Amino acid sequence: MKILRTVLLIVGVVLIIFGLYNAFVPQEVLDIGPLEVSAKEGLSNQTLGMIGIGVLALIAGVFIKNK
Repeated sequence: MKILRTVLLIVGVVLIIFGLYNAFVPQEVLDIGPLEVSAKEGLSNQTLGMIGIGVLALIAGVFIKNK
């Protein structure tokens, strides 16, 4: 159980950090001649889902009891 707890805590922290990074760091814009591709900035459903799953993993990791 200690390994599962550690894995959940690490995964939770990584997901939260990656979600916040995607939400607040501006993405690059690709500009090739007349074609311009830009990434959507801000909180998207994918970003919010990643942060939510990270929080759930952290909560689960905290409440798992060691045997």
